[in-house]
Amino acid sequence: MYMGTGYYFDWTYLLVIVGVVLCMIASANVKGTFARYARVRSGLGLTGAQAAQRILEMNGIYDVRISHVSGELTDHYDPRTKVVNLSDSVYNQTSVAAIGVAAHECGHVIQHAKGYAPITWRTALVPVANFGSTISWPLILLGLFLGAGYSGGPTIGSFLITLGIWAFSFSVLFQLVTLPVEFNASHRAMIQLREGHMLSDEELKKTRKVLTAAALTYVAGAASALLQLLRLILIARSHSDDE
Repeated sequence: MYMGTGYYFDWTYLLVIVGVVLCMIASANVKGTFARYARVRSGLGLTGAQAAQRILEMNGIYDVRISHVSGELTDHYDPRTKVVNLSDSVYNQTSVAAIGVAAHECGHVIQHAKGYAPITWRTALVPVANFGSTISWPLILLGLFLGAGYSGGPTIGSFLITLGIWAFSFSVLFQLVTLPVEFNASHRAMIQLREGHMLSDEELKKTRKVLTAAALTYVAGAASALLQLLRLILIARSHSDDE
């Protein structure tokens, strides 16, 4: 719509802003929750690395290494090298938060070991999602440019915009598939910590809060991606109407 000053206001930017705000809130929440329970030492005094090693051994997994990486909350499992990478705030720390994060990463190891379908789908989507995320906006912007200026351009422009939206859709699909993967990894982590008697019932409640906060960052990421996709679709429809 046009404002009184003559400038065009694209209200769809509000969708992007909402997505950014959701991600910021989720990120602040997980950092705050982790920091709170990083001050709570576990009764057994296990470090994150020791808890991870116990979980792997409990599941008969002996071909995965535990490694130390720098940073805070940079923890991840690399299935290509079969290495569980634990950050400074987890590897040598004895807090219930550190143990929970370490157990969560081992949850991903167990998913791979047991052939958990969603993580197989997510792994397969990685290259497609990365390519789609990279190429989507250039295609859309080129489509808008061609549609605005050349004879026969609107048809070419619409095709490129549609292609860009489909490319971005793979990135959104990756975000959606990530949700069950992350929630399931946390669920497996809680089971392992309980059955391995590594945390008391009270400590498990605190660890669950950390893992829930972490999971909500993925929910926010998926919501943000969906909002961006909605914006792209609205832009495409507006471009079609202009033609």
